Amino acid sequence: QGSQKRSNSTPETPRPKRAPSSRSPYGLFSPGSFSLSVTPSQKYSSRAGRGEVVASFGTAQGLAWSGRGGCAVKLFGCPEENLTKPYKFMFQKALDVREALAGRVEELGEALRLHHGLDGFGSAALPAQEPVTVLGQISCDGNGKLNAKSVLLVGDREHSVGAQVPLDLSELPEYSLFPGQVVALEGTNSTGRRMVVSKLYEV
Repeated sequence: QGSQKRSNSTPETPRPKRAPSSRSPYGLFSPGSFSLSVTPSQKYSSRAGRGEVVASFGTAQGLAWSGRGGCAVKLFGCPEENLTKPYKFMFQKALDVREALAGRVEELGEALRLHHGLDGFGSAALPAQEPVTVLGQISCDGNGKLNAKSVLLVGDREHSVGAQVPLDLSELPEYSLFPGQVVALEGTNSTGRRMVVSKLYEV
């Protein structure tokens, strides 16, 4: 048999202590390691007192509830906007979702225009030396959090054909934005690549 070297353990170079192999490092910080004396709970099927009234208030036990009269359901809105057959939730087509979002942006844009007395909206993608008012949704230029350097405006379909333009918010005294927010902005876009915002219109 070959001789095996043993490492010398000194105060300067202590021998590393090995954790016992019976316990994994994940078990050291598991909930069971902090509550070792907890008794296991009863199984749901073997519980006692099923259906038993534990507490009651007043004399409402044993009453039979029954309704009187009929109930009619009336649909509001245009017939083409109401559901007439079952559909699978979250199985909408991408084009249908896009149409619904574009319609919502147009509705909110009209509300912004009437609320602030704006003349109309221009294109966010075209270069403009003079201040122009545009409509769109706030977006982020990446997967990170929204900050002052990553704000984009996705222009509306009618005026901007959905073009994305980075926003420069340094001239605004204050603002509070979130992704997906529909806003109207006034600013200059001299190069067509970045809009310097001077006013922010929101309801």
